Amino acid sequence: MMSSFGLKHIQAIAPYVGGRPISEVAREYGLDESKIIKLASNENPLGMPQSAHDAMLKAASDLGRYPDSNGFELKNVLSKRLGIPTNWITLGNGSNDILELTARAVADTDDEIIFSKHAFAVYPLATQAVGARAIEVAATPYYGHDLEAMLKAIQTSGAKAKLVFVANPNNPTGSYLSAQEIEAFLEKVPANVIVVLDEAYNEYLLPDQQYNAIDWVKRFSNLIVSRSFSKAYGLAGLRIGYGIAQPVLTDLLNRIRQPFNVNSLAQAAAIAALQDTAFLQKGYDLNRAGYLQLTDAFEEMGLTYLPSAGNFVLVKVGDEADAGAKVNLALLKRGIIVRPVANYGLPQWLRISIGLPEENAAFIDALRAILG
Repeated sequence: MMSSFGLKHIQAIAPYVGGRPISEVAREYGLDESKIIKLASNENPLGMPQSAHDAMLKAASDLGRYPDSNGFELKNVLSKRLGIPTNWITLGNGSNDILELTARAVADTDDEIIFSKHAFAVYPLATQAVGARAIEVAATPYYGHDLEAMLKAIQTSGAKAKLVFVANPNNPTGSYLSAQEIEAFLEKVPANVIVVLDEAYNEYLLPDQQYNAIDWVKRFSNLIVSRSFSKAYGLAGLRIGYGIAQPVLTDLLNRIRQPFNVNSLAQAAAIAALQDTAFLQKGYDLNRAGYLQLTDAFEEMGLTYLPSAGNFVLVKVGDEADAGAKVNLALLKRGIIVRPVANYGLPQWLRISIGLPEENAAFIDALRAILG
């Protein structure tokens, strides 16, 4: 039933639904929480680095005071790491915060925001929240971003086009755009249209896939790069991310950013995690091995999957229209949580986060049993 309160475009929003919590699945199916395996939310299977844990506990002694609203220390560490001034950095309550702040800052009712089909669910949600019109561009045959089609959409929208979201790698498909493709795209986007390059998974890119998006920020005043501490750095529960852009754009974001939007524990943990290169390398190596473990099994079972540049794999589990839902339910009853992606227009597929070797093995065994 529609409420009589609130704006119509807010009433029409279907709230974001994350991966199901372990405790919820345990209650629903009468399972032992300690034996449930969660491969649903692209979390780091190593958890939080010990360095970040220790820094967080130290910061906990001063929780009676507000956090540094400007994130002075964290911005200084990022500034040195990235080679940019601190006023090019906006801290967010997760990188999701940066995406939503950008939509609020640059788009209004009846403006248009452009993104790809099968891209991150927050893009349409952020669009609808500001009352803008969503322009969803058809994906490539391999479920990736069609940048040429997105450029055409910008041209068709004309003055109404305000913002374009580009994810690289893309969630949930894992598709990857090369540096050459992205740079050519940025060169053709009109200077008055903002581009958000969402790099929540860029730490998982192979060496020959890596590029320096900061160089593009220096060249293009209409570019915002968003990054996350939730994945490779293992800080998903602390909700912290950041955006990088030239000062004109960061000034806009900070005008509407909530005061104290990043808490003291998150700031302290992020500073430590940024400098923990050993943890980052361990997570990268684990992810590569897990990717091969999963994809080798999918090939053995004759299943179609999409090559992924992130810490997850999208796999097709049947030809029936509701195959994803059926297999997902069977996995839940076995205590394994994965992510159905029917809301992304992919009802026959499941997204599997890469876990520890034993977690991946348990999922593979369960899937093999379910599919016969």
